[in-house]
Amino acid sequence: MDTDDITALLQDVAAEVITPRFRSLDADEISEKSPGDLVTIADREAEVLITKALVAAYPEAVVLGEEASAEDASVLERYASAEHSFTVDPVDGTKNFVHGSPDHAVMASELRGGEVVRAWIWQPQHELMYVAERGSGSFRNGERLTTTPPAGPPEGLDVRTSRRSWVGRRLGPFPRLGLSWVSCGIDYPRLAEGACDALLYKSTKPWDHAPGQLLLSEAGGVLLHRGGTAYDPRFTATDWLVAAADRATYDAVDEGWDVT
Repeated sequence: MDTDDITALLQDVAAEVITPRFRSLDADEISEKSPGDLVTIADREAEVLITKALVAAYPEAVVLGEEASAEDASVLERYASAEHSFTVDPVDGTKNFVHGSPDHAVMASELRGGEVVRAWIWQPQHELMYVAERGSGSFRNGERLTTTPPAGPPEGLDVRTSRRSWVGRRLGPFPRLGLSWVSCGIDYPRLAEGACDALLYKSTKPWDHAPGQLLLSEAGGVLLHRGGTAYDPRFTATDWLVAAADRATYDAVDEGWDVT
């Protein structure tokens, strides 16, 4: 499938099984995988449809879906060692989706040899499609996307996190941490567009960050763990992950890390 085919796949699946459920979910269509970790009928049905299409087109590839991996942990091991693989996050920002927020997305990425080579983020309620291809750039609805490094001093950086317990804390010399959009499928595009300067994450699941990694890097940004360790999209790590508009911003955040 070429890039446009997968773009259309995500959009078609969203139109078929996700958007019709937006603000229309029944109580029995929402459940918890673990306390506080919601999943809906839209997540499950969308993942099945996307995975089926990818497997049909690439029978040799391992498709790592968020919901499938919750039921069968062995798929994570197969994905980590695969030469060719995909990640699928059918509804990124499920809590937002359940609570009627338009800030949710459908995401997918393709990996070859452990590196992300193509990525897609579709925001159905905002009607924004973000596509990135390694070496070819990042695009929003067909227009090239480029990060803009912050112009002011480090003390003015807008740093945000999806970790609610950290919101309001002061990170070194920077203003107090703000809340992100609590969906990687919204966070990474917003960072690339200049709505904030850096993002902090504690959870590093592949389906959440692999698409954003390529989108951000191809737009000029960086995604690294604390201390400069490269992010590996094949694994879940425990170190903090820092996404930034450019390397200088990352360095300022990493060096100024002193949470109070």
